[in-house]
Amino acid sequence: MASSSPLSPILLSLFLVFICGVSAQTAPAPAPSGPLNFTGILDKNGQYTYFLQLLAQTQVGSQVQTQLKTTTEGFTVFAPTDNAFNNLKPGTVNNLDPQQKVQLVLYHVIPKYYSLNDLQFVSNPVRTQAGQDFGLNVTGLNNQVNVSSGVVETQINNALYQKKPLAIYQADKVLLPEEFFEAKSPAAAPSPATKKSSTGSKSNSRASATADEPASADNSGSTGRNMGLGFVVGLALACMGFLS
Repeated sequence: MASSSPLSPILLSLFLVFICGVSAQTAPAPAPSGPLNFTGILDKNGQYTYFLQLLAQTQVGSQVQTQLKTTTEGFTVFAPTDNAFNNLKPGTVNNLDPQQKVQLVLYHVIPKYYSLNDLQFVSNPVRTQAGQDFGLNVTGLNNQVNVSSGVVETQINNALYQKKPLAIYQADKVLLPEEFFEAKSPAAAPSPATKKSSTGSKSNSRASATADEPASADNSGSTGRNMGLGFVVGLALACMGFLS
């Protein structure tokens, strides 16, 4: 019986190593993750149709998407659900002018990345993309975060996406800016003294006009009498001259 060659196990091991190496070289590398898609995240969740429409109409969606490529601070977005828009009074959004619609959408965007934990310790008011005067108040306690606009307050606890540079959180209410609902001061009503003075002036004017009318009539009568007397005197002198 022939004995097996001592080199066989070594050759077999080398062959297996070679095969594994070739397989590793020919296997496709994992595909790199695609670019961050802001609106795609919302679309994937399927309950942000109205917010997506506003993002498209105002072009805020494309602006955020572009800035995500270069931002160092990142963005935090509070995304109202379709139910949040359905619960608004009819015409709340449609009655806004184009500029206000842009401000409404930007009011839901903070120009800085905040995790849910970070939101519990922010300094208020938190500036939004809508401008310096459009701030939000964010409070947190025991991992519960509330966001208030001064008109609306809602709880934030569901993160749709949370990885720098972008955090997107579900908002169960539309954050309506307080600036949209500030009451316009009514025109100042005239004071009672002003009304009295005005009434008195009108009364004096009417009294003066009434007093002047008889005076004019008296003057006309006096003028008529003087003219008649002059005519009689003149006629008498003419007769005397004729007789002489």
